[in-house]
Amino acid sequence: MALSCGIVGLPNVGKSTIFNALTRSAQALAANYPFATIEPNVGEVAVPDERLPVLQKLVSGKKIVPTTVRFVDIAGLVRGASSGQGLGNAFLSHIRETDAIAMVVRCFEDENVTHVEGGPDPKRDIEIIAIELALADLATLQKRVDKLEREARVNPKLKPNVEAAKNLVAALEAGKPARSFPAGSLEREVATEAFLLTAKPLLYVANVDEGQIGKPGPLVAQVEAVAKAEGSPVVVLSGKIESELAGLSEDEAREFCHELGIQRSGLDELALTAYSLLGLMTFLTAGEIEVRAWTIEKGSRAPQAAGKIHSDIERGFIRAEIVSYDDYVQYKTMDALRAAGRLRSEGKEYVMQEGDVVNFRFNV
Repeated sequence: MALSCGIVGLPNVGKSTIFNALTRSAQALAANYPFATIEPNVGEVAVPDERLPVLQKLVSGKKIVPTTVRFVDIAGLVRGASSGQGLGNAFLSHIRETDAIAMVVRCFEDENVTHVEGGPDPKRDIEIIAIELALADLATLQKRVDKLEREARVNPKLKPNVEAAKNLVAALEAGKPARSFPAGSLEREVATEAFLLTAKPLLYVANVDEGQIGKPGPLVAQVEAVAKAEGSPVVVLSGKIESELAGLSEDEAREFCHELGIQRSGLDELALTAYSLLGLMTFLTAGEIEVRAWTIEKGSRAPQAAGKIHSDIERGFIRAEIVSYDDYVQYKTMDALRAAGRLRSEGKEYVMQEGDVVNFRFNV
């Protein structure tokens, strides 16, 4: 199952344009009027990893299988969505089970593209979306508190859960998201079980015009100030440029990025940021059939990593034969790695490291 990220924002901020570019398709309708997106658009995109083609060449692999991120684009929210304005917040249900949320914020002026609030004001626009997410969570929590109170009358051990839920209600009413509670707290546990939107890790996407690439202006600075106060990451991109890049070949896109003075496209940066937001890492497998990236949580031990490939490998785990990616590139063959003492045999307690190239040994 791929990491999933819900895309939210006001209407006409560029959500669907960005989604189209992400998925290299015209699946999402991009139009200059509010609520062009009715049904959620879902697309799965590769997380860029420059190591994979290098390994493929070294092992003569037939194909590359990158790790992926699933993006879910829903209808734009407006002020008062929780009380039925616009299309209401019914579509938030489509992102309740995503792992993270990307909030797209319009940071460009364009008289030809309408803005539901009259004109872009990132701080105000962020507050509108944050309030609507919080109000949706409050509605969920009110039902949750009632249910927990009934359960606690039967099982008194659940009383702390009731208090945790009430603490969440108080925080949301005070303008604090559920993710403001520390990881491992009972409040976070209750929030996760209730699929609260404000409990999810959040990243901001500042959508700028072409002239702001490499030199973002005061509107982007507003987004960055809000994000810094929250400890959230920001990706700055131009939906229009990303749409152009999406229609080019890899070589052409690379040349275009070079002309723009950027290392990688904003969408590649978005996929990487969404991936790292949850504390994930990648290990690699390399063979003649395929060269593949696998997603695990940081701190995972070797058997857990093996289980990502197949549960039978985790159950029958014997050892992991590991070389670092850098060593593989330097020595180029397994024989040379063995001769240099760079091939390691690790047991069940080994904590996986980013970029480990692994061959698991196991009993069938």
